[in-house]
Amino acid sequence: MSHNGPNMIKSSHLSKHYRKTLAVNDISFDVENNKVTGFLGPNGAGKSTTMRLMLGLDNGGGTTTFNGKKLQEYAHPSTEVGILLEAKAFHPTRTPRNHLKILATEGGVPMSRVDEALDIVGLKDVAKKKPGDFSLGMSQRLGIAGAILSKPKCLLLDEPANGLDPEGIVWLRNFLKNYADEGNAVFVSSHLLSEMSLMADNVIVIGKGKLIASTSIKKLIAGNAKSSVFVRSTGLSKLEGILKTKSLAFEKADGGIEISGADTDEIGRLAFSAGIPILELANRNASLEDVFLELTENSEEFQAHDQKGKK
Repeated sequence: MSHNGPNMIKSSHLSKHYRKTLAVNDISFDVENNKVTGFLGPNGAGKSTTMRLMLGLDNGGGTTTFNGKKLQEYAHPSTEVGILLEAKAFHPTRTPRNHLKILATEGGVPMSRVDEALDIVGLKDVAKKKPGDFSLGMSQRLGIAGAILSKPKCLLLDEPANGLDPEGIVWLRNFLKNYADEGNAVFVSSHLLSEMSLMADNVIVIGKGKLIASTSIKKLIAGNAKSSVFVRSTGLSKLEGILKTKSLAFEKADGGIEISGADTDEIGRLAFSAGIPILELANRNASLEDVFLELTENSEEFQAHDQKGKK
């Protein structure tokens, strides 16, 4: 938990029905200050609906507070929460600078911040162009400029990396990590799991509208069944004997052994106390993608099946 004040965002018992479908099913979670929290789930899991519920844009059950208050209780909500829900949420004939000026006027933000925000997101050179023919990546950057205009204490971004080129994705990762490091809460959904594993400190996973996991990325990956410890040693047979007495599963791999259900500290201590020389000792963690697929395998809305024998 964060040590500087309360959790920035606290969502409790969020739920949403569409006719007979329960799109979001009693979800509760916290988003901490100083952290980037990734929001993951298969298509149709309810991520966008959850974000809309948090902001009061959809009718449904449950509450979300931002630093202890509901969003509508703030005189200037945009100074509390910066939002990016859809990339092209601007008028196609209005220049990026004019688009941000309108937002600045609404939020009581000084006009000097407009060019500052455009500069931060790399749109300074196109500030006076009409964004109707912007690429999706440039539209995303303009959306992010709008989200950060009021220097809000937290950001809620739905798929902000969509349409960004590799350079843009690296920029986004560094930007969001720095934004969180300044004491803010960043809540970001993404399909790019490899990117999320580099960007996020914590992760919230949902499937079919239900909460599956809410923990740190490190804990999520370390707790996965596919994670193991790899050991190379000149005393492998002796080590194998010790592992059997401890009921630790292992298998031969790459000139050494891979051990499940233990960490490097534990194996290192066992080897040391038995006088077994270790040549290599390393964690072999599952990737976030492995863990995500395992967690959500029963939550895919449209699963791909082998078509053989199917009518």
